[in-house]
Amino acid sequence: MKELNDIALIGRVTLLNDKQAFNKLVVKYQSPIRRFFLNQTQGNVQLSDDLAQDTFIKAYVNLNKFKALSCFSTWLYRIAYNVFYDYVRSNKFTQDIGMSVVSRCHSETAEAGLTFDIYTALKILSRAERTCITLQLIEGQSIDKIADITGMALGTVKSHLSRGKEKLAHYLKQNGYDRKR
Repeated sequence: MKELNDIALIGRVTLLNDKQAFNKLVVKYQSPIRRFFLNQTQGNVQLSDDLAQDTFIKAYVNLNKFKALSCFSTWLYRIAYNVFYDYVRSNKFTQDIGMSVVSRCHSETAEAGLTFDIYTALKILSRAERTCITLQLIEGQSIDKIADITGMALGTVKSHLSRGKEKLAHYLKQNGYDRKR
């Protein structure tokens, strides 16, 4: 039903140039797309908003190319994924976006006791691991959809998820988060 509604809205945009129909798609998907970028940029709100805006502009411009071979959300995440990696390449980041973005835009706060900061935990992952972990654990995407979104082979996605989860578990254990609590 959800995808049928998306298809109807896409039809209204492409056939009738109905900008309000596209606005409904933006409203529906802006939070998950922004959250995806927030996790990729480790909390950089301004950059995440800019990248999300670029994603929706590219989606609007290319909406007539959507063939409904996958869910609209998968297609949109694929655009977001490409927007992020185009940004990374154009800014000549090397292995990881890491501290350059975090130090500019995200100051960690220490509260009494142990504080778990998701962006700190995500920092320890490679870009590919962070993308796969974000899409599965935070966005709820299936492994098949992650493969579609990223263009990675299914086995590669599974490997990144396995390594990423292992790194996160190790990080949590080192920082006082264990299953006994």
